[in-house]
Amino acid sequence: MIAFMVAGTASGVGKTTVALTLMAALRNRGCRVQPFKCGPDFLDAGHHSAICGRLSRNLDTWMLDGPANCAIFASASRNADASVLEGMMGLYDGVTGGGEDGSTAQIAKLLDLPVVLVLDAGKSARSIAAVVKGFESFDPQVRFAGIVLNHVGSERHYRLLQTAISSVTTVPLLGRLPTDPTLAIPERYLGLHTTEETTSVENRLAAFAQAGQQSLDLAPLLDLVCQRAIAQDEVIPALFPGETRVRIGVAQDKAFSFYYEDNFDLLRESGAEIVPFSPLADAEPPPNLDGLFLGGGYPELYADALSRNASMRAGIRALAEAGKPVYAECGGMTYLGKSLSTLDGQCYEMTGLLPMEFEMTPKLVHFGYVDVEFVHDCLLGEKGTKVRGHSFHCSRVRADGPMPAAYHLKYSLSGREELEGYQFKNVLASYVHLHFRTNPVLARSMVSAVRRAQGVGVSA
Repeated sequence: MIAFMVAGTASGVGKTTVALTLMAALRNRGCRVQPFKCGPDFLDAGHHSAICGRLSRNLDTWMLDGPANCAIFASASRNADASVLEGMMGLYDGVTGGGEDGSTAQIAKLLDLPVVLVLDAGKSARSIAAVVKGFESFDPQVRFAGIVLNHVGSERHYRLLQTAISSVTTVPLLGRLPTDPTLAIPERYLGLHTTEETTSVENRLAAFAQAGQQSLDLAPLLDLVCQRAIAQDEVIPALFPGETRVRIGVAQDKAFSFYYEDNFDLLRESGAEIVPFSPLADAEPPPNLDGLFLGGGYPELYADALSRNASMRAGIRALAEAGKPVYAECGGMTYLGKSLSTLDGQCYEMTGLLPMEFEMTPKLVHFGYVDVEFVHDCLLGEKGTKVRGHSFHCSRVRADGPMPAAYHLKYSLSGREELEGYQFKNVLASYVHLHFRTNPVLARSMVSAVRRAQGVGVSA
């Protein structure tokens, strides 16, 4: 199996475009390509999945330990011909300035993968050689497999850069990406537009594959055979005699798409059936659900449509009023509130399950990794349970009623601590996106809570 990491010298140098181009080019050659995203980002992973036709997985050495990352990589890579990983931020950027924890480089070394380094060459000449040399020598344990340049002005500019780089390294220059609007993915305040909002998968796959064929030399990458043992079989534990799978409805559409795929895997392993539905397009939730999982996304962009879908809002309220456990993260939480006010001054009625009103903000309220400890028993575990997650949102609570907080949060960047994780009857909601592999008790606890609630009517 071919395997390598695509990393950048910094954020914004074009590593997502290069990663998608390489994925598409390999797939165009007949390879089954398994994509991965380093770090907590959901948006890049969604584009990977669309291009590769296989679900992208998140690897993260801050939220997850080494064995968990290795297990995700091995399991997801089974039956793949190539595994392509996209890094986060700059190659060596981690949680702090003094160590590699949480960095792309740490994951590359953990999995023993070579790195394809992406550089923005738009305003560079010979000095780019110093950047390449610095990155190559900074950590001798990091191996480099190739270099890709972005924003090159002309063929003459490219030849100048090629001469400079070849004078300091033997790492092959794989080529440059052309300035092509068909490869551009629009951005907004939380990152890229979602894959559901962009052009058809077929058109994107063709455009990226053509760019790879015309502009990049894949030959050096085809020899990067991964020696790591890859899992060949996936075994979902059998249920106990007489036990049936609980049906957990998951909101998945343009408004709600921020999920870690491994969370679904763990829920399935714990005895759940994942049942997708669309709060935007469907008239009501799927029948015979035992619980709900509402993830993050961009509900504010579709607040009018969500509000006008009164039958869906009523159906979600009815499920909660029948005692079905409901778990919501970030955008899913705002959908469960009384109302959501957007930046244009409009206020939209939401489901009303939580005694909370939300409003959008012009900039990020919180961003970064979060340590979470449960200070009360809740849907996901007992008091004292410790987990990790990520928070990034441009909204805040404008008004709320009395609700116990199940979480004690500590933000890694700011050091700020606060109580959060709102509990209201059978609903647990938070701004934090939790990665269930940080603690396997989360999925088991959720499924167990759903089982206990089966047939029990609890007023919400």
